[in-house]
Amino acid sequence: MRIAAGSDHAGFALKKAVCDWLVAGGHEVSDCGPSSADPVDYPDFSGKVCEAVLSGKADRGLLVCNSGIGMSVAANRHRGIRAALCMFPTMAHYARHHNDANVLVLAAGYTAGFLALETTAVFLAEPFDGGRHLRRVRKIDPEGEGETAGA
Repeated sequence: MRIAAGSDHAGFALKKAVCDWLVAGGHEVSDCGPSSADPVDYPDFSGKVCEAVLSGKADRGLLVCNSGIGMSVAANRHRGIRAALCMFPTMAHYARHHNDANVLVLAAGYTAGFLALETTAVFLAEPFDGGRHLRRVRKIDPEGEGETAGA
């Protein structure tokens, strides 16, 4: 799977660890930055990841900041992006099955490395259920710019 990843300075170390794990697992990862833990503005990197997902250059996105909240807010400003802050694998399960989330957001300040990897694995493996959930997703994304919203 092709994944675009980005973070702010607080999420840099966790983003790097997850990206390394993804590459080792055979995924194609495009690191949209930053390239260090120097202070940066999270909307800049959220935008790059969202553009990659919306353009089809990436199948899914990964964003990481300290709380996950800033990245979630910034990402969800993009029509066609359904970013979900997931702190546990069960949250990632529902984000995919019920919400057809196409961007995973992790909270580096609150998520242990092993839990971030488990959550990411679930997010990438799980399908969207469609059915009654598709009707609801279409109310959020009526133009269907996301993965299956317009299907």
